[in-house]
Amino acid sequence: MISAINYWSFENGLSGERQPGDAAKQAKAAGFDAIELCIAETGVLSVASSQEDCRKIRLDVEAEGVRMETMASGMTWGCSPTHPDASIRRRSIDLHAAALQRASWLGCTSMLMVPGAVTIPWDSTYPFVPYIDAIKWARDAVTTLARTAENVGVELCIENVWNGMLYSPVEFRDFIDSIGSKSVGAYFDAGNCMGQHQYPPHWIDILGSRIRRVHVKDFKRSIGNVDGFVDLLEGDQPWAETMAALRRIGYDKTMTAEMIPFSPGRVEKTGEAMRKILSM
Repeated sequence: MISAINYWSFENGLSGERQPGDAAKQAKAAGFDAIELCIAETGVLSVASSQEDCRKIRLDVEAEGVRMETMASGMTWGCSPTHPDASIRRRSIDLHAAALQRASWLGCTSMLMVPGAVTIPWDSTYPFVPYIDAIKWARDAVTTLARTAENVGVELCIENVWNGMLYSPVEFRDFIDSIGSKSVGAYFDAGNCMGQHQYPPHWIDILGSRIRRVHVKDFKRSIGNVDGFVDLLEGDQPWAETMAALRRIGYDKTMTAEMIPFSPGRVEKTGEAMRKILSM
């Protein structure tokens, strides 16, 4: 498996202001083999970035000896494909279609997408969406975007997150299968399901080959809320069992640490922890 780290883990990463080459240099020094860039509506890498912009970013990252196979989008949190307002749903699809094109221009083979939300726990302005509507609108959006993914040659990887929907690995599996596209799979976040009273190896066994990419986080169940996310190896994540489950399904691609918020020394500390985890 490939040790990777997400761009949001770096100083000024969440705001999209950190130069990707600088982040890649720090990632390499911390022992990571790959970096996952993140796209937004604004910032160094945005939905307005040109093909030439993406080419330069790729060259800057590769110059540091770092791989770049995946890209993440958090745009759903600000523009959800399951929002009750149809114009917002349409705009979200357009934004993610543009993101898929940029992922292709970057040379990435997978892009993370949040499929929508029934609720956003940290955003009190987001209206509660009826579950049945959220699932339908999420399926409509992913089905539409699957065609773009197929056209640009990038996997659309749906992440399990704290969004009030798809909290069962069986429902998540069936949702992915319902799209009917080989270009759509799961971006499995081992830490997120810990906060949903779930056991990560069970998700891995059920999702199987649908898992195209993996996010790595740790979580303390005794805290139980967003403050429960802690540094790797300091929570309750069953690392040995999780790694065994991933090997059981033949997963051998990126294991991407997502460590938010940034704090000095955290990237380096995460690199040390990842080496221990990957050796389990």
